[in-house]
Amino acid sequence: MQTASWLLNIPKPVQDRMQFLEERDAKDRKNGTAHIKRLRQIPPETGMLLALLAASAPEGQVLEIGTSGGYSTLWLALACRKRGDRATTFELLPDKADLARETFAKAQVDDVVDLVHGDARSRIKDYEEVAFCFLDAEKEMYTEFYGEIVTNLVRGGILVADNVISHREELAEFIEEARGDKSMDSVLLPVGKGLLISVKRK
Repeated sequence: MQTASWLLNIPKPVQDRMQFLEERDAKDRKNGTAHIKRLRQIPPETGMLLALLAASAPEGQVLEIGTSGGYSTLWLALACRKRGDRATTFELLPDKADLARETFAKAQVDDVVDLVHGDARSRIKDYEEVAFCFLDAEKEMYTEFYGEIVTNLVRGGILVADNVISHREELAEFIEEARGDKSMDSVLLPVGKGLLISVKRK
């Protein structure tokens, strides 16, 4: 598959911040940093796929649930520049929200990213006409989020859920619900830690 040219020309501030976060994540994994503090971010190949999907999604809002240090959001920011759009990302933990703010400032993507610090479960229903959503939060929340997100997806809207292979047993109920939803077309891809990609039919 030929990579889109705009993903071959990532601005240097974004590249530099991506490299910083990749190195920090690798260090955390090597040192066995506490689970709650680790960035647990996606690998670059997942980020590139997210950017391509988000850029090709229909008109509507671009959302992310689970910002962490903002690495995946940087990929969505690239897509939003391509779309002429903005991304809204939710992060619950204060330390990670602070790191994400630093990420967006240093990568110079503040103009296309809105960070919401707080529990997305109480707010996600307020975001209507959703074109794309990346779900990478605590796994026990996936099923709860699914209904709210799918209800507000536009026709052709895309929901991407991460960790569906690495946490397959934990997410079994969620995967079964998504695959059984007649309003969605879903496929599980072995990219990164496993992505469930669902597209709204009607």
